[in-house]
Amino acid sequence: MEKVKILLAEDDINLGSLLEQYLVAKNFEVDLFNDGVKALQGFEKNIYDLCILDVMMPKKDGFELAKNIREHNQIIPIIFLTAKTLKEDVLKGFKIGADDYITKPFNMEELIFRIEAVLRRISGMSNSDKSIFELGIFSFDSNKQMLSVDSKITKLTTKESELLKMLCENKNDILERNFALKAIWRDDNYFNARSMDVYITKLRKHLKEDPRIEIMNIHGKGYKLILSE
Repeated sequence: MEKVKILLAEDDINLGSLLEQYLVAKNFEVDLFNDGVKALQGFEKNIYDLCILDVMMPKKDGFELAKNIREHNQIIPIIFLTAKTLKEDVLKGFKIGADDYITKPFNMEELIFRIEAVLRRISGMSNSDKSIFELGIFSFDSNKQMLSVDSKITKLTTKESELLKMLCENKNDILERNFALKAIWRDDNYFNARSMDVYITKLRKHLKEDPRIEIMNIHGKGYKLILSE
């Protein structure tokens, strides 16, 4: 099994070296850069599975570096290391497209836990290669974005299709609201959350011909697609 390759951008030489050694000991492959400019040059020359970026760095800070990385790659996981706990910084990180952040000082084991959680989430998304779902009287083709029953075919929008696919993949389980927002809208802000509510309403209308199908609101958590017998 190939090692996961990590780009680590950290300007504190001691912390950077300590992190590099620890991650290598945990069987990751690591390239360490001590400023944002060098890190971007490294990213452009190599292929990585995950980026860990310190927010406060000389020449190019972590936020700017993340923006540049996102211009090259929209899906590579990014974890921010930050000494700040300001809500604005956390929100800024997620708006840029961060998958997670960890506040200094942190426990090394917590960092490993965050890395593994993000990689599991991304792997789950990339491995979901099933495209045809049978849902009560409906057949749903997520690749063609078509929902069909008998001879009636409904063409779904991209977001409708992505959301319905995630619901189908998590049928009878809770689809976490924030996870769906980050996966489909790339940001779990208030406006995107309201937008997702609208799409859930649209999906309910598309599926109303089969009364056994229900998309439940799970308060404070997300949604659950249920098909009753």
